[in-house]
Amino acid sequence: MKDRNFNYIKDLTRYQRQKTSTVVIGDAPMGSDYPIRIQSMTDTDTANTEETVEQIIRIINAGADYVRVTVRSSSDAENLRNIKKELVSRGYDQPLIADIHFNPKHAEIAAKYVRKVRINPGNFYDKRARFEHHMYTDEEYKAELARIEEMFVPFIQVLKDTNTALRIGANQGSLSDRIMSRYGDTPAGIVESVMEFLRICQKQDFHNVIISIKSSNTRTMVYTVRLLNYRMRLEEMKYPLHLGVTEAGQGEDGRIKSAVGIGALLADGIGDTIRVSLTESPEKEIPVARKLINHFETYKNHQEIKAPLFAQTNPFEYERRGVRPVLKMGDKQVPVVMADLRGRSLSEILPLRGKQIPEYFLDGIEVRDLEGHIYPILTLEEYLFGGSHWGQTKFIRTNKMEFDRFMNDNPEIITKLKQTRKTILILESFNKNPFAELRAFFMTLESHIWKVPVVILREYNERNLEDLQIKASADLGGLLIDGYGDGICITNKNDSITFTDLKDLSFSILQASRMRISKTEFISCPGCGRTLFDLHDTTLKVKEHFKHLNQLKIGVMGCVVNGPGEMGDADYGFVGAGPGRVNLYKGQNLKKRHIPFEQAVEELEALIRENGDWKEPEN
Repeated sequence: MKDRNFNYIKDLTRYQRQKTSTVVIGDAPMGSDYPIRIQSMTDTDTANTEETVEQIIRIINAGADYVRVTVRSSSDAENLRNIKKELVSRGYDQPLIADIHFNPKHAEIAAKYVRKVRINPGNFYDKRARFEHHMYTDEEYKAELARIEEMFVPFIQVLKDTNTALRIGANQGSLSDRIMSRYGDTPAGIVESVMEFLRICQKQDFHNVIISIKSSNTRTMVYTVRLLNYRMRLEEMKYPLHLGVTEAGQGEDGRIKSAVGIGALLADGIGDTIRVSLTESPEKEIPVARKLINHFETYKNHQEIKAPLFAQTNPFEYERRGVRPVLKMGDKQVPVVMADLRGRSLSEILPLRGKQIPEYFLDGIEVRDLEGHIYPILTLEEYLFGGSHWGQTKFIRTNKMEFDRFMNDNPEIITKLKQTRKTILILESFNKNPFAELRAFFMTLESHIWKVPVVILREYNERNLEDLQIKASADLGGLLIDGYGDGICITNKNDSITFTDLKDLSFSILQASRMRISKTEFISCPGCGRTLFDLHDTTLKVKEHFKHLNQLKIGVMGCVVNGPGEMGDADYGFVGAGPGRVNLYKGQNLKKRHIPFEQAVEELEALIRENGDWKEPEN
């Protein structure tokens, strides 16, 4: 069934890999005819051959198809030959990728020794962004594009001569001033920065190209990749896509945030290679990426889903579904968390609640709140034909298949749901593809102009918490990014995962999808060879020291490549400034220079205090 509004994928109701062209990368080709590839990136000094080789081997042994290596200088680029030679001598011939910023000459050298070169259109030929806003006339803009093409074409010939693939990798945090001046750091601007380079590749008949668009903001990342997909389809391009949420962070936050952003796209069949960027040892990224890919393998051959596609929300920008307010749901209120008591009493659970407190509790055929109110949960039959709950606030628990059958037999429910003022739906899915089925149900609601609030319920049966975090984030994150859902309830049949784990996961998914902020948000990059201070140790100290400031976003960035830009919506942050040194920012404004990283935490606290944003932690 064809979408009548937005042609960013072929079918919103059926899981299928998007058809993309094949790109040859050594012995591991990429594209829709091949498995989704997994990659990571070294964080060693590329000049240190032994250390870099050892880390590449650990990454490959963990299951990576490709490994990306930082290239900061011409000597780094030349040393790729030694790194490759040593790897081959030890029996490892997996493709290496050179990561280039700022200097095209480094890319030309690297192309002789690696199977793919990554360039950033924001700083490859354009001047490094200074966040200046010069207004270009149309003629000036065309002249800049002609200059870029003149410089880019010889490099394309180098890639052809060496049979090296190209990744055009745009980051929201490192767009050029030229793009920023005309588009800002919007999805349209990020997409155009890529399309400018793609059109030159097309003119030169060079198609060994992969694209990536990344952001630390999951909404921006998802909307921008969708928009790129749409724009490519308009211009009949089918280049494979690399997916990742940059600066996703560390621990469970990094896993959940990555699964929300990457999962929202994989669920639509978009993506041919992924990287889960964690502020941890790079080999730890690989098992998380594998679990995410394996989860979407279970979507295959799912039961048919039908939906009125003309009711789809705008997939390229945030648009919260409008509903009538009922209890603490709807209107402009943030989505609530509903926790499943699973036979326990509220008094048993409350001592475990921590700072993140659910608003509602699922208790069999009732919903309870903290004030002691009890609301019945009805079936569709009880709602339509029963009269005992007239005028009372109530919940209806259903799923799309059940609802469609009931509506066909009892069309009068359409009128009743339109008129209701005190009803909330608890919506679940038993389809192998819950993302598409739940989205289709929201389309049905929109097509009938039903403004009833909806709590999304999903039940799992997992023994391992990380597995649950990845699956639930991937299944539900895309719905929330699209503005669907007035509440979330995650339940698990296996008691090995605790009540606290489940309710905390719900809050974390809402935060990762940017629907509700309930704790300090940390934006931290995974680190690479450009990072010249102990990023992992600093990040852990920052999270521990500032975790009570739940009104703030704090960035911990390894270097200036994406640092100031990716911290665009952060309140405060660190950016690596040299060996063992960091700069401190308030927003994008540099406040303190060259602070020893060992003193960074206390200096940041001082900066936050100076600006009146410090709160003392509770005992």
